Amino acid sequence: MKIFKEKLGRILASIALIFVLLVGGVGYIAWYHLFRDVPLTYKSPEEHFKYGSIGTEPAQGIPYWIWLVLPRVFPDKLPGPGGYTSLGITWEEGKETPIGFTKKTIGFPRVGITCAVCHTATYRTSPLEKPHIFLAGPSNKFNSQAYVRFLGAAASDPRFTADYILDEIKYNHEFSWVENLLYRFLIIPQTKKALLQQSADFAWMDSRPNWGAGRIDPFNPVKFNTLKLPKDDTIGNSDMMPIWNQALHKGFALHWDGLETSLKETVQTGAIGDGATKESLPVADLQRVEDYISELSPPKYPFIVDDQLATKGSQIFANSCASCHAFGGERTGTVIPVDEVGTDRNRLDMWTQQAADTYNHFGDGYPWDFSQLRKTDGYVAVSLDGLWIRAPYLHNGSVPSLQDLLEKPENRPKTFYRGYDVYDSQKIGFISAGEEAKRVGFKYDTTVAANSNQGHIYGTDLPSDDKKALIEYLKTL
Repeated sequence: MKIFKEKLGRILASIALIFVLLVGGVGYIAWYHLFRDVPLTYKSPEEHFKYGSIGTEPAQGIPYWIWLVLPRVFPDKLPGPGGYTSLGITWEEGKETPIGFTKKTIGFPRVGITCAVCHTATYRTSPLEKPHIFLAGPSNKFNSQAYVRFLGAAASDPRFTADYILDEIKYNHEFSWVENLLYRFLIIPQTKKALLQQSADFAWMDSRPNWGAGRIDPFNPVKFNTLKLPKDDTIGNSDMMPIWNQALHKGFALHWDGLETSLKETVQTGAIGDGATKESLPVADLQRVEDYISELSPPKYPFIVDDQLATKGSQIFANSCASCHAFGGERTGTVIPVDEVGTDRNRLDMWTQQAADTYNHFGDGYPWDFSQLRKTDGYVAVSLDGLWIRAPYLHNGSVPSLQDLLEKPENRPKTFYRGYDVYDSQKIGFISAGEEAKRVGFKYDTTVAANSNQGHIYGTDLPSDDKKALIEYLKTL
């Protein structure tokens, strides 16, 4: 009997060991394929800005292999041929993702977005030329709203199934049997569910005018989705901003309406707006972004400048513009009341005191925190560094060129096309009319709510020769 008990004990111990090993093995496989977090590090600050993580992958990341094949499975959901580039995304040759998109492994490779997706400027001198790329500039062509809608439309399509997706992935990548099972029964179904939820979270966009290329409603998503504030009918559509040269912007009010005064908070809230969570916010990685944009200079005007005419224009600028737009100007970087500047007030009204108060408490209890968000009564008198590539102009991008901006509002274009990055060196902006601009671009109608091109009449009374000289000088900033 004693021997029998000893044998039974050994058998039970062996079974227990096998059970522990099995559970451990399954747990390891699950951890390795679903939760293993591999750091994504780029030595170059430039590459980090373009492709480094800002913490968006855990909550908003899309499995890379699914993301990669979506344009092939659902080309009919895109605005045109060319896959993701039809959305105005800039893709460098030889890179796994476009500028502004990460590929980070958290169990499996996931695609997140970065600051660079909205803050990368491009221009071409002809339709066949490759784009010249300037990091931290405002994107003129990325249609972020169309990207969100594409993902939602794809997930809503009956073809978004494991069979369709896996067949397409095979052209690029061969899964192991474990990966195949995980994608078929877990990752693909969960991705579909998450994208449908994201589409529902952004359904409020459908009751407002479209953003269009190079524009975004940056803070209604924060109000409604992040801060869980009640839906309202405000419209925040506005141009994407340049974020270079921040060391010279120290002390300036930030964002179009000056709702922030801290660069650190602006970078961190930007990451949260892009999809980072309280838990995933990578403070050290975001510090690298802050350091990079603080020292990065804007690009120089690449075309011929008439130096004699520009010298004359510098005096006109000093007399007519410098107090609000020159570094060191008494009002530069400060908020000018909207009743004075006269531009469309929708972007200003979108951000509320309740939103500012709520956001200031968003990080309570975390090592980072917010305290500088506020409500203002106008728009910032911005510095004009790199102005030549910041078209269209005004906070809502309602004026296509500098030449048009110096016209009285009633003489500015009522409609034009934006999102076409071939440069117009005569008017100083991007080509905004003609068949190619129409084919590629987004029709901007200034009669649509939040699209008004009124206001900012400064300089519109100058003689035509003085306007030409002023524009020649503005090219050099």
